[in-house]
Amino acid sequence: MPLPKSIRENLHFLLAETASHLTLLKAYLTLPSASVPSRLLDRQGYVENLKLSIHNHCLREMASCDDQDADHQLMRTVEAIASNLERVAELCREAVLQCLHLRDRASLKVKDYLLMIDRVSDGLAMIEPALTAKDTRQALKIGRVERYLDEAYQRQLRRNARLLKKEKRPGDRISLIMLAHTIEQMGDALLRISEAIISASMGQHFNTDRYHAFAASITELKAVNDIGKVQVEPIAQTKSGSAINALSGGGRGGGYHGIFKDGRKRKLKEEKQRVDDWHEIIPGLAPKILAYQKRGDSAALLIEHLAGQTFEQILLNGSDRLLQEGLNHLTDTLTRVWLETRSKKPVSAGYMKQLAKRVGDVYTIHPEFKQPACRIGLTRLPSFDQLLEAMQAFETGVKAPFAVYIHGDFNVDNIIYDPEQQRINFIDLHRSRYMDYLQDVSVFLVSNYRLQVFDPRVRQRIMALCRAFYRFARAFARKMGDETFEIRLAMGLIRSFATSTRFILDKSLSRSMLYRATYLMERLLESEAKPKHRFQVPIKEIFVG
Repeated sequence: MPLPKSIRENLHFLLAETASHLTLLKAYLTLPSASVPSRLLDRQGYVENLKLSIHNHCLREMASCDDQDADHQLMRTVEAIASNLERVAELCREAVLQCLHLRDRASLKVKDYLLMIDRVSDGLAMIEPALTAKDTRQALKIGRVERYLDEAYQRQLRRNARLLKKEKRPGDRISLIMLAHTIEQMGDALLRISEAIISASMGQHFNTDRYHAFAASITELKAVNDIGKVQVEPIAQTKSGSAINALSGGGRGGGYHGIFKDGRKRKLKEEKQRVDDWHEIIPGLAPKILAYQKRGDSAALLIEHLAGQTFEQILLNGSDRLLQEGLNHLTDTLTRVWLETRSKKPVSAGYMKQLAKRVGDVYTIHPEFKQPACRIGLTRLPSFDQLLEAMQAFETGVKAPFAVYIHGDFNVDNIIYDPEQQRINFIDLHRSRYMDYLQDVSVFLVSNYRLQVFDPRVRQRIMALCRAFYRFARAFARKMGDETFEIRLAMGLIRSFATSTRFILDKSLSRSMLYRATYLMERLLESEAKPKHRFQVPIKEIFVG
């Protein structure tokens, strides 16, 4: 999408005006003139009007154009450029005001400051051609100005801080430090402009670190020869803050070449380690890691693209035959994993402890859930917090008789089934560890229930899938002699039903999930008073509706 003429012209005028501000600043540093401060202040309204005009035109363009992410990203890029150009102009005015505080101009080493301003001017000159061509290399050069200015500022800071100790009147040294800092902030504005142009080129938000990680990862894709031809398609934003994108184009035959995932280094490092663990346990179950890049506190993974559909897609859109086929392969895969990784050492998942850690986040999203205890006639109804406290005591000593290697985030969108290869794959594995297998079972069941789809036919499919998966897990438990299966599954469901509400704003659905967690807590606590009573999870009642 080419920039509309009105936006292009106003941006050109704003760039020219910002350059004029820098020229006036240089002139004032070289030979102070009483007219410069007033001239800069007089131009403030013009700069603001140009920025507002650009923003308004961009807003109208986004409202009128088709829902094209790349077009919207271009408009957001222009808005960011306009805002940061205004910031540079504002910093020019602030720099001149700092100079007014100087009593002895002999202390001002003009050449050092002029070099800093020249680098800003060089960066400004690259903005228009870089934006027009969506040239990431040129954009990166603009961003490098920030590093140069930061280093120049640090030199000025050290020099003037050292001389500050020798000055009888330190005010001038402080003003010089502030002047250097003001010009250094122009580099921050140019870095944001650089990242905005990179984002326009990529069609979605990219910062500098993310782009470097992306460019380094692409070299591992043999099917891609030119990074400029790679199409980046957003797939998801995880709750842990990672962004997931599919990479396509740049090769013959089209299709996806891989999945690019970036985010916090700790999270992605954990995921890489867990994927390596899965490959040792059952090769082929987890996707291959094609590249791992780290830069500062950020990191990126390039992961092989897996054919097939997520279990969520099959459940919502697939045929009954495909759903049953996928379920059969899923249960066969889980049985194999559980048997091959089974450790005889008992383990406690601490379901109620997990819930207690997250209940504050639940109340933040749903403050109405935090209710005091009450009475209805002679019947006393405890609060959710009181039930949770009682359940923490109830859970003490309840352990799984063995541990297995679990997925750790076993949602329906983290399971992929390929009907052509008849193969199950797991993704998003950074929480994998040895634990009670019922943590995965309960997460899977609740992730089905919480799907915000209200078509009666689909809800029936969800209920049938939950029942079938429960029967599979119960049969495995009986075969393994797991006598506390029902109790632990109930606690896992309590934990998952309650904690999942913090991701759901629909009041009806979130209330129904909290009610189910409350009901299961009440049933479990009642069963404790009946030693001969054999507790069983009321699956049919829990997963209706």
